[in-house]
Order: sequence, then C-alpha cells, then structure tokens
Amino acid sequence: MSGVLALPAVLLALTGYHSSVEPLPQPVQKQLKAGGFWHQGCPTRLSDLRLLTVSHWDFDGKRQTGQLVVNRAAAGPLVRAFGKLYGLHFPIRHLRLADMYGPKRDRPSDGDVTGSFECRQAVPSPCTGGRGTGSWSMHAYGLAVDVNPVENPYVGCGQSRDPAAKPYFDRSRHRRGMVTPRAIAAFRAIGWGWGGAWSGNTKDYMHFSSTGR
Repeated sequence: MSGVLALPAVLLALTGYHSSVEPLPQPVQKQLKAGGFWHQGCPTRLSDLRLLTVSHWDFDGKRQTGQLVVNRAAAGPLVRAFGKLYGLHFPIRHLRLADMYGPKRDRPSDGDVTGSFECRQAVPSPCTGGRGTGSWSMHAYGLAVDVNPVENPYVGCGQSRDPAAKPYFDRSRHRRGMVTPRAIAAFRAIGWGWGGAWSGNTKDYMHFSSTGR
C-alpha cells in the first residue's frame, strides 16, 4: 500500500510528502525479537504489524525520512496523520527504527524518540510509581504513537520519570517540538485520542492512540 493512495496527488506534489506501507521485512522482525520488543505471548502477531515509512521535518527544518512499526489497521490512517504533521512543518527529533529498536548503546542519548509498537504493559502514572499496570499498553498492539517524549512528557502530581522533561511541564508556553492544537487535530482526524486530554492530574502529552488510552 502506498501513501499516494491516502492523500490527494496534488497535495503530495505540493508538499513533497511521501509514504509507504509494507509487511515487516525479515530483518526488522529479527530486530524486534532480538531486542525483546516482540516475544511469544504478545497480543499482536508479527504478521499483523506493518513498516510505515513517512516524510517528516527535523528540528533543523530539514526534510527527513522516518519509519515506525504499527498495526496494519492503523497504517493507512497514520499515513494521513503524519502527512498533516508534515504539512504543518511539525518537527520530530528522532524517527528511525535504529533509534527505537537498535542496541541500547546506539540509541539517542536524549531519549527523544518518536515510536509506536512495543510489546509492554501500560506504564503507571508518575503519581503511583511502579513499572507496569498489569494490562497491555496500546503500544503492544501498534495502535499508539508517542511523539517527541522529552518535549511532551508523561506527568502526574507534578512529577515525571525524565528529569530532562521538567522544563516542558508548563504547557502554556510553547516551545519547538511540543504538540500543538493542530498536531492534536491531525490525530483526531483519524479518530485517535490524546493523552494530554485525560481527566485528572495525570497527563501523557506525547501519547496518541486509537482508544485515547
């Protein structure tokens, strides 16, 4: 499936946005298994995942090509959402498979990686602490995307697991890489909800998912 089918050809010609969707290549499957990102017992089969390639802008205003592993049901909608982010010139820090799934020593030291699939439990609120909730995260289904996690932290009770994210607790002052109302609308247009809209004092500003959770 090509992203050309998901956006009008005229729009693609004007923006330079390109995308593609393909079944997971064998090397990517091996990479997920080797890193423990997929294992037996995960709620999603490897055959139900897709490799999504999209154009995006980096923090220097340069065009880049990024990749995510996503659920096949989400691939087409996410082509459209990332197309809208591209049209907005929304910057994404790191969006390579190696950034998300490569050896830990080789991943970006700032941890500011945008990604989707990871077979893991949902992470508890910083209010409560702990490592897992006992239920699958939407990331375990490839039905969630975390965007620029440093600039868009997971916070609760005035706390975050990442000290580098503290300057971004104040959402009233926009800084580069923070999600904007139009970026949120790009995901809302495909029916996805935003963790920054959760009720209560726990907010996951990086998190978009098909269920909103």
